[in-house]
Amino acid sequence: MRIADIVLPHGLLLGPMAGYSDRAMRLLCRSFGAEMTVTEMVSAKAVCYGDKKTAQLARIGQDELPCALQLFGSEPQTMAQAACRMAEGVPGSAKPSAIDINMGCPMRKIISGGDGGALMKDPHLIERIVRAVTDAVDLPVTVKLRAGWDENTLNAPDCARAAEAGGAAAITVHGRTVRQVYTGQADWGIIRAVKQAVALPVVGNGDVTCAAEAQALLRETGCDGVMVARAAVGNPFLFAEITAALEGRPYTPPTPAEVTKVALRQLRLACEDKGERLAMPEARKQIAAYLHGRRGAADLRRRINAAVTYAEAEAILLEAEAAGCTATDDTL
Repeated sequence: MRIADIVLPHGLLLGPMAGYSDRAMRLLCRSFGAEMTVTEMVSAKAVCYGDKKTAQLARIGQDELPCALQLFGSEPQTMAQAACRMAEGVPGSAKPSAIDINMGCPMRKIISGGDGGALMKDPHLIERIVRAVTDAVDLPVTVKLRAGWDENTLNAPDCARAAEAGGAAAITVHGRTVRQVYTGQADWGIIRAVKQAVALPVVGNGDVTCAAEAQALLRETGCDGVMVARAAVGNPFLFAEITAALEGRPYTPPTPAEVTKVALRQLRLACEDKGERLAMPEARKQIAAYLHGRRGAADLRRRINAAVTYAEAEAILLEAEAAGCTATDDTL
């Protein structure tokens, strides 16, 4: 799969997730086989206003490229201005590999402002936004869509054609509608319809939790790549599993001890990147995901949530491992 000058041998991407796909998670997933990642979404208006928190969200390390910077907004000129400012990277950051435009976020606080998934209601505005951004930057511009606004407006093919007309380099489609949020099942038929509607690379997203499902998505839709998001939280090993399947190699799942080691590695990376004061509270939900399926996980999560330093969290997890809290008999 090729997005301009970005070559992805298997078309395997980590999707953007607000509050999750920070630099630590992106680095972990890259190390297990994700070929490209996307930052947490960044507000175009916040960029233009010089918001300090936005710079933290937009930071990209040279060691995690290729990585796209995702923007959200609904005003073409504001989006263009923000993309232009972000195209060279924030101070101390690498230049992003692409600008990704969020047109699928279903969260109420985003769509209430006409951003994210609300753009699915107006393909003409989608074209204007994409054209404004592509005219403003020399980077590939990609678009993240959903199946439609609701079950009565499954218009992803129309929105994809609008993005293509605006100059998009690739399109990702999540097979749920905006109204579905994350309930029900993803409709892979919509992804197939988008692939048939445009000449651009199309990445499928939704309900891929194992290698067999990734292969099925590629086979049933004809899409060029697979984006994994929620299923990778606490499970970056999924990328290694999918890669092995695509290459026809056997895959050996990690042992509980290996899972603990990787969980601590992610926590350490987050602390190094943000400092313990910020990283520890934010990482609790990430560590909790690594603990899913372990005997006594509920108590472990409670103890991890009370930890305020990396050393405390490390001691808790290593103590639990030594005590044999590794069996898949979780008491939730």
